[in-house]
Amino acid sequence: MNRKFLLACCAVALSFASLAFVAGAPKVLRVVFVTGDHEYSSEETMPIIAAELEKRYGMRTIVLKAYPDENAEENIPGLEALSNADAAVFFLRWRRLPKDQIEHIRKYLDSGKPVVAFRTTTHAFNYPKGHELEKWNAFAADYLGGPPGWGGGHYHYGHRSSTDVTVNNQGPAAANDPILTGIDKSFHVRSWLYNVLPNYPPPDAKRLLIGHAVDPERKDAIDNPVAWTWKNKAGGRVFMTTLGHPEDFQVEAVQRLVFNAIHWALGKPAPKKWAGRIAIDVKYHGIRKTATGK
Repeated sequence: MNRKFLLACCAVALSFASLAFVAGAPKVLRVVFVTGDHEYSSEETMPIIAAELEKRYGMRTIVLKAYPDENAEENIPGLEALSNADAAVFFLRWRRLPKDQIEHIRKYLDSGKPVVAFRTTTHAFNYPKGHELEKWNAFAADYLGGPPGWGGGHYHYGHRSSTDVTVNNQGPAAANDPILTGIDKSFHVRSWLYNVLPNYPPPDAKRLLIGHAVDPERKDAIDNPVAWTWKNKAGGRVFMTTLGHPEDFQVEAVQRLVFNAIHWALGKPAPKKWAGRIAIDVKYHGIRKTATGK
């Protein structure tokens, strides 16, 4: 048999073998973080979490930030990256993004892909009355299982207070949820407790963690869910937590909660091994310009 022909056959076989190897390789999952919250330093905490996802768990991440800083309410460049995301993590507060940027978010949410969201994302948008995008002020009810914006029954128990968190013990379903793998049954966080009851999260949500206000500034303080899972109107998996003060992310239980939740959102089991608490030494800077609300 012609030697050149044999070499050509070998080359073709090797090419197919290479293609088969590539085709059989596990997919690299892409997680896009969208930040811009005025108050809670998400532009600093989320990049640290993203870096750990890459380093420890082999994911690819992109962190998008309000430009030129967290107080820029009308511009988050790069939102087109959501079109290739396998999961999106939102930490937003009162944005007024232009229609073309909102469209990237809408397409992602309506695709039914998973969502992980923190704290002020329940009131991510703040369009003026009569604006063509005003309905986005209430998007949390449809996409996060959270209150539709700020006000009414959505408020907190005072900046001087903090929160004791416990695993929901109302039935075994929540306690055995994979998102709570390795999580302490109780822990303390700096976040002041948000009131979301009685209407949120919805009845079909799974309430994972319950918060108890410590030294609340309101006498009517009651225990409230602080983390839940849900399936939104587009069919997407949702993990929502009202935690998110930068000091919360120093708590090992919160760190494990976040990584477990992102894995769950992607349809992956909670990591079998925990490499230990990571350093997230980010300061709470508060609202550094005049703004209304909480």
